[in-house]
Amino acid sequence: MIHTLSEALAERGYETLTPVQEAVTQPELQDADLLVSAQTGSGKTVGFGLAIGTTLLGENGKLGPAAAPLALIVAPTRELAFQVTRELEWLYAKAGARVASCVGGMDMRDERRTLERGAHIVVGTPGRLRDHIQRRSLDMTGLRAVVLDEADEMLDLGFREDLEFMLGEAPQDRRTLLFSATVPPMIATLARQYQRDAVRVTTVSEKGQHADIAYQALRVAPQDGESAIINVLRFHDAQNAIVFANTRAAVNRLAARFGNRGFAVVTLSGELSQAERTHALQAMRDGRARVCVATDVAARGIDLPNLELVVHAELPSNVEGLLHRSGRTGRAGRKGISALIVPPKMVKRAERLLRSAGVTAEWIGAPGAEEILRRDEERLLNDPTWSQDITDGEGEFAAKLLDLHSPQAIAAAYLRLYRSKHSAPEELSSPDARGPATERAPFGPSQWFALSVGRDDRAEPRWLLPLLCRAGGLTKEAIGAIRVQQTETFVELTQASVPNFEAALGEGGTLEDGVSARKIDGAPEFGGSRGAPRPDGPKRDKPRHDGPKRSAAKPSYSKSDAPAPVRPADKPADKPVDNSVGKPVSAEGIAPKEVRSDFKEQTQRPAESKKPAYVDKSEKPFNKGKPTGKPGGKPGKGKPFKAKGGPDRAKSGTDKPRGPAKPARDRDTSAASDTSRRFKPPRGAGAKPGARPASKGARKPGPKPGGHTPPRRPKS
Repeated sequence: MIHTLSEALAERGYETLTPVQEAVTQPELQDADLLVSAQTGSGKTVGFGLAIGTTLLGENGKLGPAAAPLALIVAPTRELAFQVTRELEWLYAKAGARVASCVGGMDMRDERRTLERGAHIVVGTPGRLRDHIQRRSLDMTGLRAVVLDEADEMLDLGFREDLEFMLGEAPQDRRTLLFSATVPPMIATLARQYQRDAVRVTTVSEKGQHADIAYQALRVAPQDGESAIINVLRFHDAQNAIVFANTRAAVNRLAARFGNRGFAVVTLSGELSQAERTHALQAMRDGRARVCVATDVAARGIDLPNLELVVHAELPSNVEGLLHRSGRTGRAGRKGISALIVPPKMVKRAERLLRSAGVTAEWIGAPGAEEILRRDEERLLNDPTWSQDITDGEGEFAAKLLDLHSPQAIAAAYLRLYRSKHSAPEELSSPDARGPATERAPFGPSQWFALSVGRDDRAEPRWLLPLLCRAGGLTKEAIGAIRVQQTETFVELTQASVPNFEAALGEGGTLEDGVSARKIDGAPEFGGSRGAPRPDGPKRDKPRHDGPKRSAAKPSYSKSDAPAPVRPADKPADKPVDNSVGKPVSAEGIAPKEVRSDFKEQTQRPAESKKPAYVDKSEKPFNKGKPTGKPGGKPGKGKPFKAKGGPDRAKSGTDKPRGPAKPARDRDTSAASDTSRRFKPPRGAGAKPGARPASKGARKPGPKPGGHTPPRRPKS
């Protein structure tokens, strides 16, 4: 091993290497591409840091000035990328390496300036690394090694295209190392495409998967899922615990419930910003929070110190999810517990999940209140504080307590203070406990009634029962059998409820909505025994299928069967266009128009013989004069089609009836021959010809020109 790396391990307290670290540092694998399968938390980060050391460092174990990156480490999440950065910084500190991180959610301009100054190792997430490559801020020409950490997770998150893009941009002679907890077919395909004669390295067998993790499957009642999680957290009292849920809504609900019960809790979900995620993880590391509620995607790759307990509030969807969740604990040789909350409906699914993962779980019940209190007493008695030396101040105060209270009272008060700092345990019901089956008492003496609705009226018990209770003054216990027939329905009532029911009936035995009831003697005949086929229900409108079936042969068609074409009728000949104006006729030849009763009396001018007579529109040439009336509007805005013989609509704008017609007045025809009464002169009598019309009466003078002087107001 290179001396600078071995010195860093010694300062860090490493006495021996983990199995995966020993496997990847074998001399025969120094220049080979590796496909490493190892469980989460087995020291893979330090392992691939040691594996690429021989490729990056020279014989003296030092690195030259930073320029283009020599190694590229790709991680699925920001937290894992930061974790890898921290591990490689202390591992390569004596070698003089500069490690840069490029992750989503951080300032891209700062990352670009860091890359311009030079870096030996670059650690990042797939999306951000691809952005830097496309923007030419990350130089890939000098790469000697590419490491994909948690490759299976990156494929699950949909980063396949980004990974293929980066591997395609890297030099062909680089080393490629793939580290994955599992090796599904997609990982094997990726290795065949982008690795050269990769060596498969497996450090654990399927039976030894997560040997440091104790799996527990807790049977709980359907309604006690969240309460069981609270009891599990109280029973183990772990320094750090993580609770997994499948959705963000479940994460928020559980976090609120735990916070109300006194737990110091933080959340990790996809809706949090990078600053919020960093704050939550830091709270778990420094002890300000002890419970983290997270989703699978948000918690992938995180490494929390002293994480002793993992609780699956909801079962994961696949084996990989179970292994990745459980792999948050039992890391670096430490022991951990993975507890699955299993309601009765999920027992079979949990068994299949555990069997597929190759792990054996202990099926137990969730801890109850008495077990938790006994566990609290054990922790209190075994507390190392009892064996510590008593200071002078503590001794003086203890003497005062003994003078005031008895030793038993002091111990009881201390126990109460200890329990007040912890959440009270929840009371749980047995997961297999079922309520006693209630046997229905015999119905007793009864009376049958016939209702006037049946299947033809689409009668159903689900609306007949509320009708009887509402309109008949009955309770559902007083109603027995309801037998719906074709035209009527038979209902069985208790004998005691018959008087109230008959009193509630209206005239003719009517209930409501036209439903009437009549009393019948004895049990009715249903026309069949129990178990006989049910009569046909009410007829419903069904789609018609009048066309021929697809299986039927199509009728043959020939030209002789086609109908003869119909010849259109000849159009009438157009009238010849006559541009000449007709000869004027005398006024006596014009028939007087009918006077409309709703017009006011008008003075009719006599016809003059010098002017041509009125020419009808049909006789007027098409190229003479302007068309009368308003131009046509938009298409379709004319009068709608009206069948022949239909009544005429009112012609007013509001389509309201006109009322009785006004009587026609007798018109004075003598005025027609008097030309002096045909118009009123515009000027007053006696005015000179050509004079201006007389003005109206004198008015007040207006304001002065300019418009600045306000008008005068008349004095009151």
